[in-house]
Amino acid sequence: MKNIVLFLLLIISVSLTYGQVIEHDFTDDENEIISNIINEEGFDKFLELAKFKTDFLVISIDYNNNTYFSGRDVGIDQFNIAPQITYFNSLGLFLNFGATYFSEFDPKWDFTSISLGYGNNIVKSNRLRWSVSYDRYFYNNPEYNPFKNSFNAGVEFDNKGKSIGADIIFSYLFGSENASQFVFGGYKEFKFFEKGSSQFKLKPELRVTVGQQTVQLARTFTFRGRQITLYQYHEDYGLVNTQLYVPIQYSNRNFDIDLGYVFNIPSAFEGEENLSSTNTFSISISYVFDFN
Repeated sequence: MKNIVLFLLLIISVSLTYGQVIEHDFTDDENEIISNIINEEGFDKFLELAKFKTDFLVISIDYNNNTYFSGRDVGIDQFNIAPQITYFNSLGLFLNFGATYFSEFDPKWDFTSISLGYGNNIVKSNRLRWSVSYDRYFYNNPEYNPFKNSFNAGVEFDNKGKSIGADIIFSYLFGSENASQFVFGGYKEFKFFEKGSSQFKLKPELRVTVGQQTVQLARTFTFRGRQITLYQYHEDYGLVNTQLYVPIQYSNRNFDIDLGYVFNIPSAFEGEENLSSTNTFSISISYVFDFN
């Protein structure tokens, strides 16, 4: 169970949002940044909003047709939905509230999180940025979830046209137990169509996770005619999962929709056997409100 909890947030998510239409004429730069915000998993892109001196609210619901943990199939065939509300402040602050619905868990709304963070540019060119955040996790079955908190720190770099980028994020999880992980990521953007504020693009992204995981080892033997199984738990640190995410994205002003494919290659820890690659399809619809 611990390995499921540790990498719960690594489930690739997509966004579905709702809201009224805003009559606001964004510049081309603003449209590009808004599009990046709703399509990024993290909060790195929001750092660029500071130069516009305005606040934003993103409302979203995430859907995946399959659910995997650390890229691993845990033997439960289920989909997940994750609604989120994120507030971005022009000074560099952000606040996020999210929850996750699992179709086969009981209770189905098993996970809720609140995140508070801050970030800024490292240099004036806006190509190199940093952010820090604190996450608080809430579970319907807290006795099975040893991690209640997380401290995160990240650095991101992209080129002038924002067509190529990379980041590294460190997370320290703690509660009744503690663990840590690094996530290394990179993307390449290909624009197929652009007219006014409307865009079609492909944005493949590769993510590699290195971290801590607890593996349960079982040893079965016969003693005095009875079959006995002993379980041992082993802590290991190493490559956890390699993930390729390929979304086709459409954006128009404050509205975005993504159709994505996720392919996972989990790396076996000591005691794990017969790990196979996994894949899932995702749909994302998002909307941004501004308070200018």
